[in-house]
Amino acid sequence: MRSKYSMLIISLFLFSFNIIGQSIKPEPAQKILDDAFKSAGKSNKSVFLIYHASWCSWCKRLEAAITSKDLNKIFEDHFVITHLDVLERAEKIETLENPGGKEIMKKMGGENSGLPFYVFLDAKGKTLANSNAMPKDQNIGYPGSKDEIEVFVGLLKKSSSNINEKELAAVTEYFIKNAPKQQ
Repeated sequence: MRSKYSMLIISLFLFSFNIIGQSIKPEPAQKILDDAFKSAGKSNKSVFLIYHASWCSWCKRLEAAITSKDLNKIFEDHFVITHLDVLERAEKIETLENPGGKEIMKKMGGENSGLPFYVFLDAKGKTLANSNAMPKDQNIGYPGSKDEIEVFVGLLKKSSSNINEKELAAVTEYFIKNAPKQQ
């Protein structure tokens, strides 16, 4: 009986060591998208696909807005929020960047847009809108100016069939209140 326990402990140790020794690879971008489309189809929502990187402070600021207590319910009620990590630097490319993400970003028009770049898609993958919505197809990124906030809210309205004016007003109010201070 004692030898069974010893073998079990040794097996668990070797299994744990093997898992710890392997580096965890990020999921492929296409799998993340496929899962988001499936979820959007089941929940009658649009996909809000955000391209970001660990070094991008504007990306972190956008994420903080979307997940804030003021806005989280609005975004979760209307969108399947999905992230693809792209444009990482040095050793973080291997550990954080979603394989295939840059290629999909390019196909969606974000190759020269900077970060955050985002796209709104229906459950079948059709593009409804993207953040290259400012004059001359410039990327909104984090909506920090009055014009950017207005265009961003317009994208939300265009991309969700059931978001209401009260919710859009709450999004507008949040971004105005949290606009970057002008120097």
